[in-house]
Amino acid sequence: MATTAPSRHSLLAINNYFYRRGGAEAVFFDHMAMFAAIGWDVIPFAMQHELNEASPWSAFFASEIEYGRRTSPLQKLQQAASVIYSFEAQRKLAQLIDRARPTIAHAHNVYHHLSPAIFSTLKKAGIPVVMTVHDLKLACPAYKMLRAGAICEDCRGGHIYNVLRHRCIKDSVPLSALVLAETALHRTLGLYRQTLARLVVPSRFYQEKLAEWGWPAETMIHIPNFVDVERYRAAWDESDYFVFAGRLGPEKGLATLIKAAALARQRLIIAGTGPEEAALRQLAADTGADVQFAGYLSGEALHGVIGQSRALVLPSEWYENAPISMLEAYALGRPVIGAAIGGIPEMIRAGETGQMARSGSVDDLAATLSLMAAQTTARRAAMGAAGRAWIAQDYSAAAYRDRMLALYALLGAA
Repeated sequence: MATTAPSRHSLLAINNYFYRRGGAEAVFFDHMAMFAAIGWDVIPFAMQHELNEASPWSAFFASEIEYGRRTSPLQKLQQAASVIYSFEAQRKLAQLIDRARPTIAHAHNVYHHLSPAIFSTLKKAGIPVVMTVHDLKLACPAYKMLRAGAICEDCRGGHIYNVLRHRCIKDSVPLSALVLAETALHRTLGLYRQTLARLVVPSRFYQEKLAEWGWPAETMIHIPNFVDVERYRAAWDESDYFVFAGRLGPEKGLATLIKAAALARQRLIIAGTGPEEAALRQLAADTGADVQFAGYLSGEALHGVIGQSRALVLPSEWYENAPISMLEAYALGRPVIGAAIGGIPEMIRAGETGQMARSGSVDDLAATLSLMAAQTTARRAAMGAAGRAWIAQDYSAAAYRDRMLALYALLGAA
């Protein structure tokens, strides 16, 4: 591979995974495609994985670390060391920098795999680093500020020993101890605070929460996520159900949603898979809720299920950031019912684009479902149209691109 000539517009895009695994990866890939489309040289850096998309730069990717697979005791020890500080990722990235010579780096999720050790490599090379904040890892060692199904901020003020005290990582002492060691070392070395030029924060809630936990306000910039509404069809024949789309995890509030659907006697489709699926199926049976589990859906199949719904429902019970599923529902011309927690409220104009319910309240969510169901089909369509018009302006691809270009220019890279 020939060395890339220095470019005035050259972006090093960094993420643990190089395939569309979740919301962070969706932003990562869409960001790369956007900047490639406007003529930037885009160079990815990620971890080797069998599901990765093809890339001419994959030879520089770090070795795979995939938890949950059977490994030898030595491999487990090596993985644990890499979680804390990956010398291999540093070495591979240094080789990539020497070959590609990027002018700015934009990171997404790096912890537990690539590790923030790579940020010191970038700083040493004189490359400004921006990182999009997809969760609360910079404040909470367990990244969700959630414990035993309830919000937890015990680690605030530097009391990170609580991650081990409460066994926050899969209720495991060894895993929680590892994350405690990881967090302590990263903070001692300043691997985030002393290396990142800016944090890109998709929700104002996260921006305020990180400031509460001691992150300087001047290091953060609010740039919302985006969708290209022109890629979404907005004309659908509405059916008689509400829909949830996403991972079936305990923090998503799905038990509350199923109970609320049963209480309000509303039909519900749940699109997605996850660790709570069996328990949720049993709950639906026990409560007599009219719930259809559609499994994992994507592309047009997912769009159709959301587009024909009465509304998308996000009953979250943790500090959600800025769910792209809400933007997609609006783009599809559907209203949204969201829990009043985290960044969700700033993405709903109550009574205009959707409705909010108290997080964790079966009664309030049931009442909100009933209220939405009682609206006319035309009224729900009008709410969806208002949502689509709103995001076409404030959450558009063009708005995201312009905000990001302004940030890169501020850092001398555009």
